[in-house]
Amino acid sequence: MASHSTSASDAYPQIYGPIPAGRTARGRLTPPGSKSLTQRYFALALLTRQGLEIHRPLLSDDIRFFLDALKAANFRVEESRDLLRVTPVGELDDTPRDVFCGAGGTMMRFLTAALTAIPGQWRLDGIERLRERPVGPLVEALRGAGATVRSEVTEGFPPLHLAGRSLRGGHTRLDAGASSQFLSAMLMAGMVTPEPLTVEVEALTSEPYVDLTVDAIRELGGDVERDGDLWTVHPRSGVAPESVRVEADFSAAAYPAAAAALTGGKVRLDGLRSTSRQGDRAFISRLEEMGARVQWSDDALDIQGAGLRAIDADLEATPDQVPTLAALAPFAEGTTRIRNVPHLRLKESDRLAAMTQELRRAGAEVEELEDGLIIPGVWADEAPPETPVRCLSHGDHRIAMSMALVGLRRPRLEIDQPSVVSKSYPDFWRDFESLTGAP
Repeated sequence: MASHSTSASDAYPQIYGPIPAGRTARGRLTPPGSKSLTQRYFALALLTRQGLEIHRPLLSDDIRFFLDALKAANFRVEESRDLLRVTPVGELDDTPRDVFCGAGGTMMRFLTAALTAIPGQWRLDGIERLRERPVGPLVEALRGAGATVRSEVTEGFPPLHLAGRSLRGGHTRLDAGASSQFLSAMLMAGMVTPEPLTVEVEALTSEPYVDLTVDAIRELGGDVERDGDLWTVHPRSGVAPESVRVEADFSAAAYPAAAAALTGGKVRLDGLRSTSRQGDRAFISRLEEMGARVQWSDDALDIQGAGLRAIDADLEATPDQVPTLAALAPFAEGTTRIRNVPHLRLKESDRLAAMTQELRRAGAEVEELEDGLIIPGVWADEAPPETPVRCLSHGDHRIAMSMALVGLRRPRLEIDQPSVVSKSYPDFWRDFESLTGAP
């Protein structure tokens, strides 16, 4: 067995595993803070130039890059256990500044709008894969509201050059069919435009994430109104709190919850609210639909596995959980169909193609559709193969974590590049091992 890391601070090996198949996931843990909320609070602090204490933030690779962006915008960042303080320490001028987003698509989209609303001359860039992720609809909507945005190489893609304080407000149109983050970025930037900003939305995917944005804006003193396809943000006038608390991340919680459902175990996840507005809260209902038993108590979730059954799932609103559901599907009785997620091809990897390739590599059957996957439950009644297999992560944290789930039932499975989990869930392998007893 290859040696592997058990904590986020250890050096990761090149290969994790083989994962000991046949273990049952049992135990209790608290998932990390919400990546979605942490980044929204950062963006709002940047825009309003307000000092903010953020309790229980996620601290991952994406978050570190966002903190560097805050420092570039003259914020002081103080970090202690479970607490970040971000404080503006001076005015911004028109000095050119570079901001590097790494692989952070959310950060890149939020900053594309935010940096046109605050002073400065900005260049926004990231790794090669990020340069392949389109922001054209967001750029066009920003230009419609007065912003000056220029693509350095290819129109509609990073690197971007952004003129600060060029976003004026008024009426603009936006196609958010590829990413709800386009609309979230516009709404947050609208908190500080000279005029109210009205966004006419032509198409919208993953709407629960926009609800999360609206809640964060209102929490920090902003005002958003919706009338059908029209979303209007008024310049902030309300009183904002000096501290916020980040709830636990349902996107991260999906993996230990799925591990319990897959192995017939029982896991308690603390810090999760049944009333949460996080989009991936809906994945818990998917697990229940597949046969898991779910019980909420205060701020905790108990999930207990039973026999899995296949489902037909439209995951347009929760695309990040497509790989997670796909990992369970070969073990579910019947045939699982995942639909309406063509935008999943524009993530850190083409996640439909990546999961198809890796599940087939492990011996499962998958039909790849333009907008989804069809996966028969070939291992519901028959044992999976036991030949050694090394699955590729495709540089994508969600592929690595999802294929780790497969390894709980498919023997002798290894994961290539396990360190990619640090993008969103640095302690994933530690938590995975604590629940499954993997050595």
